[in-house]
Amino acid sequence: MSRTASRSRTTAETSIELFVDLDGTGKCDVSTGIPFYDHMLTQVGKHGGFDLRIAAKGDIHIDTHHTVEDVAITFGEAIREALGDKSGVRRFASGLYPLDEALIEIALDLSGRPFVVWDVPLPECLPLGDPAFDPQLAEHAISSLATSAGVTLHVGLKHGRNVHHIIEAAFKGLGRCFRDAVRIEGTDVPSTKGVL
Repeated sequence: MSRTASRSRTTAETSIELFVDLDGTGKCDVSTGIPFYDHMLTQVGKHGGFDLRIAAKGDIHIDTHHTVEDVAITFGEAIREALGDKSGVRRFASGLYPLDEALIEIALDLSGRPFVVWDVPLPECLPLGDPAFDPQLAEHAISSLATSAGVTLHVGLKHGRNVHHIIEAAFKGLGRCFRDAVRIEGTDVPSTKGVL
């Protein structure tokens, strides 16, 4: 069974084409016009073992917020679609994810019930990259992705001083948790309700 999805999203602010293969090899081609965000999304695909293609154009001359949000929503919707009825998936995943001095803790459940807890206080930092990625958008991106994917997600900062390291550890950890949670290890839907 192919676990892939293609999604398009067009608004007055953005135009997005996205493809994901949950059983890929981590091959990514991401272009949002925001280099730091491209780097973070590539981390999700690479560490998730997803093949991921994203081509997005947005009103980044106004702000990067619209593009960050709409790409995250579209990515989450594609993950949800590719998962289908979730038969046989592992469902849960968690772990500690380091990047140098930064350490992020993540727990994820493919529950079908979107809920996000983000406990990642960031040190003061100038926006990253050009066009600028406001570090505060990391929470919005990950929350939007998780909500659209229909997952329960907890993200907590254990240690960290460098904002780039903290954010990158979160995106890498998110990818790794998705990789573990979507892994097929049975045939039934892993829920006493019979649906997720």
